Amino acid sequence: MSPTGMTFARLVTKNAFRNKRRSLLTVASITFSLLLLTMMMSIWRGFFIDQGPPDSSLRIMTRHRVSLSFFLPGFYREKIRAVPGVTHVVPMTFFGGKYKDDRPENYFAQFATDPSEYMQVAADKNVPADQLKAWQQDRTGAMVDAELARKHGWKLGDHIALLGSFLPANLELSIRAMYTIEPANNSLYFHAEYLEESIPWFKGQAGFYFIRVDSPPAVARVAHDVDDMFHNSPQPTKSESEQAFRLGFVQMLGNVKAFILSICGAVVFAILLVSANTMAMSIRERTREVAVLRTVGFTRRTILALFLGESVTIALAGGLLGVLLAAGLMTLISHSPVIGIPASMKVTPPTVLLALVVSAFVGLVSSLIPSYHAARINIVDGLRHIG
Repeated sequence: MSPTGMTFARLVTKNAFRNKRRSLLTVASITFSLLLLTMMMSIWRGFFIDQGPPDSSLRIMTRHRVSLSFFLPGFYREKIRAVPGVTHVVPMTFFGGKYKDDRPENYFAQFATDPSEYMQVAADKNVPADQLKAWQQDRTGAMVDAELARKHGWKLGDHIALLGSFLPANLELSIRAMYTIEPANNSLYFHAEYLEESIPWFKGQAGFYFIRVDSPPAVARVAHDVDDMFHNSPQPTKSESEQAFRLGFVQMLGNVKAFILSICGAVVFAILLVSANTMAMSIRERTREVAVLRTVGFTRRTILALFLGESVTIALAGGLLGVLLAAGLMTLISHSPVIGIPASMKVTPPTVLLALVVSAFVGLVSSLIPSYHAARINIVDGLRHIG
């Protein structure tokens, strides 16, 4: 960097924080705003942009067209298997049992499935071969997420009890296998046969079918073929990609997109007001100083760049602190047993970059008008200014 550039950068930095109380309050306001903005963008990415693990692009969820609360016949499995492009298919049923009590930290998803074929569909889960075999051979065996087991202190061979709430059955399960997956999904899987034995009327039914196809382009075609095959049956189906299936649950909460966008818009507007107010006050107080700078040879362009640089520096300082706090907070609550969010929702480098760009852009725009007027101040009028 040239001496001139270094001097100008130092001048910008010193002037940006010359009124320490005002500058720090402004930085704190921007920090809080960027904290909220970064978290909202991370949630948006997790819901609507992130496609999940690469392996998920090969999977389809087939459920009852009306609702997940309606079951599908068991014979659908072999009919689905016969559809060109399908490589594996397993029944899945959400159990929704209660572990210990109703406290949020004790909640986790539980699914009944067919252990003999499940891992061929969910191939992105990693489990030791001996544990997988033990799970498959034990009718009351369960396979759990290793992260979930760590949180509850479970070990292989431990027994856990699930009290049925959605389905009328109380299950006694033995942990036979632990799998790892990135990100962790905190779920438990057990034998569908055990559930059928516990609930006689449920025999020959499934909550939905988990399908694996031979290539990502085949997902749309297979989903259409499956739904077309059962179109006129008493239990019509709705098949969709794994990502679309997840988004269906998000949409149950309402218009999440509009909610996130409205918060982001309000945050950006708040930053704009805070930054504009700070720069307007700072520039108004320095009218005589601007005239002196013009007198000693500073051009209007240099003065304009000086004030714009000060505003952007303050905005970026607040933005950087906000992003760092958001990254730490997202990590903290994603591992919290009480207010956990999906581990896939994290602050990524593109999100950090976008947040900082927004911060710099708002700093630039908010100071543009007062900086422009300051650069055009008449030297004589500026020296006469009292304020």
